[in-house]
Amino acid sequence: MPHISITNLSVEFNVYGTNSRSLKKRILSQATGGRISSAKGDHVQVRALNQINLEVCDGERIGLIGHNGSGKSTLLRVLADLYRPTSGTVRTVGNIGTLIDPSAGMDPDSSGIENIYLRGYVLGLSAKQISERIDEIVEFTELGDFINLPLRTYSAGMFARLSFAISTSIKPDILLIDEGIGAGDAGFIQKMRARLDKFVNDASILMLASHDQSLIERFCNKTITLEHGNIVDISSS
Repeated sequence: MPHISITNLSVEFNVYGTNSRSLKKRILSQATGGRISSAKGDHVQVRALNQINLEVCDGERIGLIGHNGSGKSTLLRVLADLYRPTSGTVRTVGNIGTLIDPSAGMDPDSSGIENIYLRGYVLGLSAKQISERIDEIVEFTELGDFINLPLRTYSAGMFARLSFAISTSIKPDILLIDEGIGAGDAGFIQKMRARLDKFVNDASILMLASHDQSLIERFCNKTITLEHGNIVDISSS
């Protein structure tokens, strides 16, 4: 059965600046963000996640909450294999789908059709699997002849439609969503919401990072609060 097991997970980033002392002061003056773990030369090391331990089982729909910089997005990106842990382990059982980075795998100089293949590869699909989905993806976007034009000719809403349609064309066991799940123009929102409902309901595990309490209440049966890279509360709804 789908499962996530996280043991002693820590993630650190080097943040570079002209002067590590002044940079450290700026970071420490912020109400949000990770903790300074060291300062050396022209950079400081920020711990974005600190010794996280978590087990997520089949059927759990978790809302990740906390201020900006609390570690929500970093945790999702580690689970999506976009970031590597500094220490600790992450084990997942089941295929993973994401709504995290809408631009991942997208090339502005390639056509919409070509980008369906490019992003499909990023999502782990084979050429055959993408070909089987391509008609449905194109129809859902309502882009018409624009699907054959370069992505750089698209408006922000058109780009969002295409990215959303590709990302939600798969049926993941584990679904990771990071905040911005809108699909551009208002006329497309209702269609997006209906598809998102099905996308979420078909997944065995959901992890959603959001500041939108109504979204958390709509989709999640548990919340995890993060603060400065630490889990400070786990609550069931």
